[in-house]
This record gives sequence, C-alpha cells and structure tokens, in this order.
Amino acid sequence: MPGTSNPGTLTSSAGGVARNIAENLARLGTSVTLVAPVGTDPFGDRLRHELTAVGIDADHLIPSPHATGTYLAVLDEGGDLVTGVSDMAACELLRPEDMVEVPLLLPQVAMLVLDGNLPAPVIGWLLAAAEAAQVRVVIDPVSVAKATRLAPELHHPVFLLTPNADELRALASDTHLDPAADPLAAQVEALRQRGVEWVWVRQGGAGSLLWGPGVEALAIPIVPSRVVDVTGAGDSMTAGFVHAWLAGATPPEAAQFGALVASATVASPHTVRPDLIASLARPYPEGTTP
Repeated sequence: MPGTSNPGTLTSSAGGVARNIAENLARLGTSVTLVAPVGTDPFGDRLRHELTAVGIDADHLIPSPHATGTYLAVLDEGGDLVTGVSDMAACELLRPEDMVEVPLLLPQVAMLVLDGNLPAPVIGWLLAAAEAAQVRVVIDPVSVAKATRLAPELHHPVFLLTPNADELRALASDTHLDPAADPLAAQVEALRQRGVEWVWVRQGGAGSLLWGPGVEALAIPIVPSRVVDVTGAGDSMTAGFVHAWLAGATPPEAAQFGALVASATVASPHTVRPDLIASLARPYPEGTTP
C-alpha cells in the first residue's frame, strides 16, 4: 500500500542491464568482457568477485569515484514490477574519455552490446567507434526516458534494437511518420531508415515482434512457464539472441532462442539463473517451473 510500511521479503543480487546480459552470455558459454563503472565500495567489491566467478572478463571495469550503481525493484505477489528506484550516478557521469579502452578491444570482438543507461554522448562515441571497426552493435534502450535521449544518436549502423512499444515510440518521436500507416510498423520503419537493421519489439506476456531484412512483424511467442520474478527477463532475451546469433542462428532463430531463455529466467527467483544451461534442456509447460 502506498504511503505506509508494507511487509515483504528483501533480497540483494548483482544486476544492471549490461551486467545481466554479460552474465547470461557467460552462463550460456559465450566469451564476454564487461566494461562498466564500478565504485570502491562493498557493492563494487562484490560485483568484481562475482563477475570473475562466472567467467566474465572484469579486467576493463572503470574505477568510479561514485557509488556502484544500484537499482531497487518492488514486486507484487505475482512477481510483476510495481515500481523501481535507481541510483546511477556512476554511469550517468561517464564521459567518452572514460571508455578509451573500448576501441582497443573492438578488433577482438564479434559484437558490442550497449544499454541505454550510458549517457547519450558516450553511446554516440561508441557507435562511431564500432562503425569504424565494423563491429555489429546491439542496444537495449532500458526505459522511455533513456530511449528519448538515445534517439538523436541513432545515425550510425545498429544491428539490433530491443525496445518495448513505449520505448519504440520515444525512439521514433522525432521522425515524421506516415499517418495512414500502422503506428507500430511506421515507427519501426523510421528506425530502419536511420540504419537500424533489426528491431525486436517486446510485448511482455504477448511475446514479441521482429522486423528486419525480409522479415515484417514476425511474431515470437512466449514459451509458457510459471512466473516467479520478471526481473531480468528482457536482459536474458537479449543475451539469448546474441548467443544464438554468434553461434550461427538467423535473427528469427536467435529471437526464438531468446524467448526460451527469458521463459527460463522468469520461472526462477534469480535475475540470472545460475542453472541456466540445465534449465534450457527441458520443455516448459504452463504451471511448471523450468
């Protein structure tokens, strides 16, 4: 109930969109390096230890004078998000010069994954660096507010963008759309005209829709499972896509694998399932927990 104290259960785990994607990728077996600001505090120490423990290259973390970014999610009894509060000063105050190691790493990587928590000038600078290195880029817009500030930076090639419907609207808000066209399709087309190759629109329980070369609004259904906690579902979808695409899947096949990984994730109380690989080896009929 708003305005008063409410009973509940508190848990703490490492998170953050880019970090979640990185851990999912590592658990799926993809080699991954995380570049992110980390404070010199207990949360930062814990983060460094846990990244290394799951096989993520943490040698390029950026020391920050600010507290390690923190996000508090309040969930209802059904596991759905009620509200969230974030303290992201360490990330919000990043400058392009703080990311100078990234261009040095790009010749060694197959894909660069960015999240919208990065300041817009940093995203623009990284997109330019990736374009120069001919490295494909995946971007998770994170939220409507972050998508709004990201939109002006989409003048470099982007391989995959993963908004929900509200974020998609924000990303295309500065574009003149055909009033006679379907709004969702028109917004996607506006982004594709600006150099986004694939747009994967998340629709929660309704699944997702994928647009790209030769693919128009391909429906990617959810894989049924009992929902325990939706935190991290979108991050796991993105990781599943990246992992499958790097392994040789087509984008539609990669999106379907991403949906499978998300189904396994929401059926777990963990933001990233520690038993992710094992959980993908069995079907997820409605009413069961993968």
